[in-house]
Amino acid sequence: MLCDIDRLRTLIGGWESDPEAAARIRTAALALITAYLSTGYDVVLPQLVMRRDQIDRFRAAAEEAGAEYVGILLEIEPYAAAKRLHSRGRDAGHDAWARFVLAEVAAQGGDAAFEREHAAFEAMAAGDDALIRIKSTDLDSTYDALLKALGER
Repeated sequence: MLCDIDRLRTLIGGWESDPEAAARIRTAALALITAYLSTGYDVVLPQLVMRRDQIDRFRAAAEEAGAEYVGILLEIEPYAAAKRLHSRGRDAGHDAWARFVLAEVAAQGGDAAFEREHAAFEAMAAGDDALIRIKSTDLDSTYDALLKALGER
């Protein structure tokens, strides 16, 4: 199952102006993830988690369900991440989440925010030896590296 918490967040009425919407949907998603994992199936969570306590919640959900937690970091240079975001923004007409993220990035100083967030994330993730790091370049190479890291190739 693909559990995109950011997309789920857009299902809450008034989510754009509700500072608690993210916390509520994350809690609901954790319940969903735990239930799904307990049936023996996998969950992919495409989420940038910037806080250790939140990562620990996802690890605990996997453990509670008797599943293995695998943390993967797709590494990308900040300028390349900004470029990818802007390319998604060109198609954001019907994508409420993409429009929201673009506005948030602009409010935090534009592309320079990627440098700050990258540094903050690296500092937080530095001590996580269990985190699998994969260089994210093009789609095919990144996917191939992911499969190799997971022992699928």
